[in-house]
Amino acid sequence: MALLRFRYPLSLPLSSLSSSSPAHGCRRFRCAAGNQALFSVDATKLVLEVKEKLEREHPNLPVGKNGRDDEDMILWFLKDRKFSVEEAVMKLTKAIKWHEDFGVSDLCEESVKSVYGTGKAYVHDFLDNNGRPVLVVVASKHFPAVGNTRKQEPIEDEKLCVYLIETALNKLPPGTEEILGIFDLRGFRVENGDVQFLKFLMDVFYYYYPRRLGQVLFVDAPFVFQPIWQLVKPLMRSYASLVRFCDMETVRKEYFTESTVPTDFKD
Repeated sequence: MALLRFRYPLSLPLSSLSSSSPAHGCRRFRCAAGNQALFSVDATKLVLEVKEKLEREHPNLPVGKNGRDDEDMILWFLKDRKFSVEEAVMKLTKAIKWHEDFGVSDLCEESVKSVYGTGKAYVHDFLDNNGRPVLVVVASKHFPAVGNTRKQEPIEDEKLCVYLIETALNKLPPGTEEILGIFDLRGFRVENGDVQFLKFLMDVFYYYYPRRLGQVLFVDAPFVFQPIWQLVKPLMRSYASLVRFCDMETVRKEYFTESTVPTDFKD
């Protein structure tokens, strides 16, 4: 069995690894950096080891896409866990169970149409300048439940969130592994703040879609957003380093072309 070889310094983030598929079906991961330790990893063997371990220890977990025999998902979690089989199995077990319980495979535009119609979030039609799918959140259109006043049910917001993440990931072009998140904070008011939903969003990306979020833009954040940010920042864990506060002009000039910029961000 051919060995999969790549250079991987312990300090280098996994997101910097690139992959390709040579003629013999071997997946190679490469990175360019100095002072590297050379590792040889048989990816096929590790994926098989995880599959067998999941089948042996968690036979009741579902199979198929996002199941215990989904090799692409297994490989992604192995990369996320630095190719540790034990850690990948632990994280995969939780993720696969969550996908089943949440009903991810049943989500579709029809199932989220009531909240999708608010325009509070959507996947942009075009990729950004880095070739990433773009998920846009319009914060001023989000009105969480307060006390007994139910404006938008939390579970419906959560379903829309996961549906849009899945939609964005399905738009990933070959060689791209991450998406761009844009929070349009123009017109944001105190009543739009929802720390619980943001915690859900961060948990989803941390536990179930690890390393899929490449960058987060907070656009034209008003002063009233600052207290929310101070509460949310610790919840974001390592994702906090991905956040960039910027204005509309930055979005237009650095992330899109004139023809691909979202309509709401045009002049």
